[in-house]
Amino acid sequence: MAERYIMIHDILSEHRDRMLNLKKYYPFFVLSETAFNQYKDGKYSELDMGYITMATLRFFIQENNFKEREVTYEEYEQFLIELLRRDFMLSETEDEEKELVGYIFDKIKNDGKAFAFSYYDPEQRKRMTARVKLIDSRIVDGVVLYRVTTEGIEFYLDTKEIKDESNISVQQLLLEKMIESENFAGGIEVVRRINNEVSKLSLQKKEVLELLSYDIIAGAKASEDYMSTVSKWFDEESKLFEKNRALIDKAFSKANSSDESIDRNNAVLSEIHKLDTELKRTIIRHGQLIRETIELQNIADEMIGRAKLRKLRPVFDFRNALNMCMKADAPESLSVMIKPLLQPKLTKSFNIESIDRMLVSKADNSDYGEKIEKKEIDPDFKYEDEIEEERINSNYAKLFEELLEQLWKHGNTTLSLLMAIYEIKFGKEIYDNGDVYSFLVHLAQKDKYDMSKMSDKQDTFLEGIVMDNMSTPKREQYAKMAFEISFNEEELLKFGQKDEYCVTDMRFNAV
Repeated sequence: MAERYIMIHDILSEHRDRMLNLKKYYPFFVLSETAFNQYKDGKYSELDMGYITMATLRFFIQENNFKEREVTYEEYEQFLIELLRRDFMLSETEDEEKELVGYIFDKIKNDGKAFAFSYYDPEQRKRMTARVKLIDSRIVDGVVLYRVTTEGIEFYLDTKEIKDESNISVQQLLLEKMIESENFAGGIEVVRRINNEVSKLSLQKKEVLELLSYDIIAGAKASEDYMSTVSKWFDEESKLFEKNRALIDKAFSKANSSDESIDRNNAVLSEIHKLDTELKRTIIRHGQLIRETIELQNIADEMIGRAKLRKLRPVFDFRNALNMCMKADAPESLSVMIKPLLQPKLTKSFNIESIDRMLVSKADNSDYGEKIEKKEIDPDFKYEDEIEEERINSNYAKLFEELLEQLWKHGNTTLSLLMAIYEIKFGKEIYDNGDVYSFLVHLAQKDKYDMSKMSDKQDTFLEGIVMDNMSTPKREQYAKMAFEISFNEEELLKFGQKDEYCVTDMRFNAV
């Protein structure tokens, strides 16, 4: 009976941890089931999404963790096109290849959303949702940079490494075997994988700090788990590092006293030197991780201490409650906050101590009139959105008037010539003005504009803005003008200091 009770307890208490451990594998199987049969009528059905996903993770680990840099989309696009050509003999046009790479990358990063993994929690008796991402992104100076997440690194290493003990300890033991067998080139790769593990822990430390910033309870638990994980192998790691350094020194001595040829000895010494350099770099990063761990402990203690003080105050943290509801995906729990507001307390009470204060206080028999201050409203006050709207309307009217003036003089023009006129009249900063490009978007909604009809009825927002803001002399001058717009989709015009804005060429003809 006792054994059965233990079995049932294990099933209930361990299920959540097992499901959370499985969640890092979930995106791979979702992606591997992503067939290309529905894309382009099965034109790329021979592609293997599982292989592409693993190759993508390896590429990001190489760039993010080994080279310690984030990746732009153009760099990933170049890598994947090379992979498709080499491993799948893909032979398509450049535009088709770029479109295919964009489709694959959107699938891997799940259109910027996390993969949702649903499971049943037997202890809470309800379905829970765990979320996991493989690729994350951020914007730096207007450029989107991508990096692999902790779950992505852990999943990639789990598919090959044994998780019964510390990954770094396993790699250290593997490094020892490689040095003893004089496989120094393989040892260099192992040391890089050790660096990758250390980098993953550093990244995990940042995620713990981020969690502490908005959920102190979950952050405290994550901090405790992180400290427990790191402290398990600190002592063992230092011993293994010293042992491997001693083995490298021994290999140096052996290579120097070897009877092999000079070229052979130089090659071996070069590999040993590279291995020694990588191991020194690892020891330095290992020391940095120790300092970061101590720093995390200090920050976590301080944040938890402040949170405990806040808990003593007679207030309710609505932001934290909202975050907890969103994390648990349980909007019905908001009723706990709403119901007290809908049921006001009708029973009133009077503090008996107030009677003593009333008896000893001096009565003020003076009557004071209420001072009424007349506040004047500024009739010229404008809100920020009104100022923005006036600026946009004025700019649209000026740009439209300039277009009409060019058609009045020449009968036709192109977008490239029109932008050159804008530059002469308004300056080079016109290329970085967002109103110009939004004006072109509104202008492209119609193929033909007739000023005589616009004065009676405006079909679009742009027509209404132009007619409201165009001066009376200009409106009379162009009252009978009309023009048509045609698009040259094969010609792309680039504007801006770095040619970062691309616009399809347009041609305007007066009719």
